[in-house]
Amino acid sequence: MSEFVEYLHEVFEFFGPITARKMFGGYGIYHQGLMFGLVSGDTLYLKADAENCRYFEQEGLGKFEFLKGGKVVTTSYCRAPAEIMEEREQAAIWAGRSYDAALRGQRAKKKTRK
Repeated sequence: MSEFVEYLHEVFEFFGPITARKMFGGYGIYHQGLMFGLVSGDTLYLKADAENCRYFEQEGLGKFEFLKGGKVVTTSYCRAPAEIMEEREQAAIWAGRSYDAALRGQRAKKKTRK
C-alpha cells in the first residue's frame, strides 16, 4: 500500500476507521464497508452527489476523470480540498458529507432494484 494511502488513516482519525482496497491502479477508500473516496496517484477524491456537490464547486474542485476506450469518463468523485490533509476536523466534515452521499447512492440503488 502506498505511503499516501497509509497516511489517510491519520487524516480521517476524527471521522473513524477506514480501509483501502486496490482497484484499477488506485485505491478505494471505505468506511464501514462503503466506498466514500478513491485515490489515484497521490490524489484523494471524495464521493459527490446532488446534495454535497456545491461544497466541491465552491472550492473549484473538479471531478475525477479517466480515459476508457478513447472516451473521457467522468465519475461522481471530486478532488478533496488540500487543507483536509492537515486539518483533521475538516477532514472529518468532508468525509462525513461524502460518506452520506455514498449512503444515499446505496439507498437509491436498492430502490431501483425493487
